[in-house]
Amino acid sequence: MLPATFKLCAGISYRHMRNMTCLRRTAVLAINHELTKLSGPGPSSWLNHIRRRSSMLSSQIPEEAYSEAEQCYVQQGQEALQKSISILSDQDGWYTETESVNGSKVMSKVLPDIGKVFKLEVTLEQQADDLYGELVDNMEQMGEWNPNVKQVKILQKIGSDTMITHEVSAETPGNVVGPRDFVNVRCAKRRGSTCFLAGMSTLHPGMPEQKGFVRAENGPTCIVMRPSSDDPNKTKFTWLLSLDLKGWIPKTVINRVLSQTQVDFINHLRDRMAPGESLEAAVAC
Repeated sequence: MLPATFKLCAGISYRHMRNMTCLRRTAVLAINHELTKLSGPGPSSWLNHIRRRSSMLSSQIPEEAYSEAEQCYVQQGQEALQKSISILSDQDGWYTETESVNGSKVMSKVLPDIGKVFKLEVTLEQQADDLYGELVDNMEQMGEWNPNVKQVKILQKIGSDTMITHEVSAETPGNVVGPRDFVNVRCAKRRGSTCFLAGMSTLHPGMPEQKGFVRAENGPTCIVMRPSSDDPNKTKFTWLLSLDLKGWIPKTVINRVLSQTQVDFINHLRDRMAPGESLEAAVAC
């Protein structure tokens, strides 16, 4: 009864999940199988490749022993990845919000049933594997280096690719936007030289809405990291952000906050990954 109730609640509680149907298990694993075949850091070929192949879902792969609720989480994560890739593969209609002197470019577009989404593109000096390790393997340490994040906690892990997280954001300067919290399902994958971290909002029995926080909604969102075509030791970093902050906030404020959040995140990530950062942190301890 509980798994069925969970799926019903998940389906009706979030706008972007109302039309979501859990993919058949074989289809989910087939998507995984197709992503595994990805190779090569071409500028956009990996997106077109996924888009062409995402409908070829006929492979049969042995299932892991997941409960019904766990399978639904896995399927939500896979769907977040698939939707994000579909959005990123469409290069038309993006409007430039801001460009930074350090190369960060934030664009946006409005999508039916989702609303306004933001896309950040930048080239970072680090290799994709190192960035993946910081953003995925060290996810719970993000609050130590990103002042916009108070806490990230992994509530549940399912297999090697899926996790449920609870994240608490800090209020913006002047408390224009108060603290928010999020419960997300995340799908983390490494396929060849490309790394993915996709996610969307979900429900989890271990984290009901918290007093003093507005429960915001994410999704679909995705970070894609792949070697730069100019220098394989650098990383082309793309971040798709879809976020509903909830509450009574003017759209102009939301747009400014979200685009600035992406730029700030990259700046803080650069500082975190700068040479000597790990040594300084060790000395401080």
